Amino acid sequence: MKAVLLDRDGVINALIHHPDAGVIDSPFTLAQFRLLPGVAKAIRQLNDLALAVAIVSNQPGIAKGYLTAELLECFNRKMLSEVADAGGRIDAIHYCLHHPDAVVPELKQNCDCRKPKTGLLELAAHDLNVALSDCYMVGDGIPDLVAGVTAGCRTVFIGRWKCEICQFTEAPHVRPAFTAKSLWEASQMIRSEMNGVACVAPQNACGS
Repeated sequence: MKAVLLDRDGVINALIHHPDAGVIDSPFTLAQFRLLPGVAKAIRQLNDLALAVAIVSNQPGIAKGYLTAELLECFNRKMLSEVADAGGRIDAIHYCLHHPDAVVPELKQNCDCRKPKTGLLELAAHDLNVALSDCYMVGDGIPDLVAGVTAGCRTVFIGRWKCEICQFTEAPHVRPAFTAKSLWEASQMIRSEMNGVACVAPQNACGS
C-alpha cells in the first residue's frame, strides 16, 4: 500500500452540534475546529510507514452559506500546523465544495467529486501518483465506504459498527476491511497489516 485517503469531519476533527441550525455538522468557526485525540500522532505513524496521506472530504459549508473560503483555509492551516508539530505530514487536501441544494449558485450542482462518487479519490490518487488499489480509504460514513469500495481502495471504518449501519451495507463487498474507534487505532491496524499481522474483520453487530 502506498497512500491513505482520509475523510475529515469525524476522522480528523470533531463534529459539532449546532443548535441554531439543528444539525450535527462540520465546524462553522475556527474555535470549533479541533483535532480529535491522537490524530496528529496517527498521521505521523502513517508517514513512518512510508504512506502518503491525503484528505478527501465533502465540504459543502460554503455552498450552504455556513462559512467562507477564507475560514476553510484557516481550518486547513490549523490542521496542517498541529500535524506538523507532532512530526507528521499531510501531502494533499482535496475538498468537494458542491451541494445539490446549495444557496451559492456556482456551487449548486450534482458533481462527480462528491462522495459516494469517486472523483475526489481519483483526484487525490493522481495528485499523489498512486493507484487507488494501493490506497486505504478511511472514513466515518457510508459515502466514504461506498466511494472507497467503488474506487478499489481498502476501506477502514471509524466508529461503531451498528445495526443502523449494517442495514445499509449488507452486501459483503461494501463492508469495510476493518473498523476502528479512532484514527490512531486505525493507524495501528494499518501498521499491523502492513507488517503481515492479520486484522480482524468487522463483526455484524445485529443481534449481538
